Amino acid sequence: MKVYRRIRFYSSVLFVLAANIVIAQQHIYLTETANVSFTSDAPLELIKAGSDKLQGAVDIEKQTFIFILNNATFEGFNSPLQQEHFHENYMESDKYPRTTFSGKIIEPLNQQHGTEQMVRAKGILDLHGVKKERIVKVKILYKDNSLIVNSIFPVLLDDHHMRIPKVVSKKIAPEINVVIEAILVNEAVK
Repeated sequence: MKVYRRIRFYSSVLFVLAANIVIAQQHIYLTETANVSFTSDAPLELIKAGSDKLQGAVDIEKQTFIFILNNATFEGFNSPLQQEHFHENYMESDKYPRTTFSGKIIEPLNQQHGTEQMVRAKGILDLHGVKKERIVKVKILYKDNSLIVNSIFPVLLDDHHMRIPKVVSKKIAPEINVVIEAILVNEAVK
């Protein structure tokens, strides 16, 4: 419980600092309620879970980003027992309480209202205590004072040292598909 409180505190501090920056800078977009979900499509079982607590910030001037998720917020699953096993045995949410993805957007951003573009986000995915450089395709739509961000990408469990016991290997896919759906708002423009 102390770890969870500490995470909430640090997340709150991060977003208070980010909010103060936004007042002075009109090029930072924020969200505290983006959606992240995953699907494990194994031969004997389909597992789906997600969270609407993904936090993120995008600086369109510097073309940088950070997304942070408290792993304990994942819900769904096929049963409460499956959710418990996910947090205790695979994600190890007590030991690795959060997942982060931060880095830079490779292509120049076209910031015209109503414009949609595909870009590549290059950064470090820190999942289950293992940091991996990733390049992820992202669709961005510029609308009013917001960025609508969508991305679908695979994650190999082995890349992040998430071992699947042989006894359940037909129920958990070695590669999961991750979906990100976020609306980030520029509070300074309102």
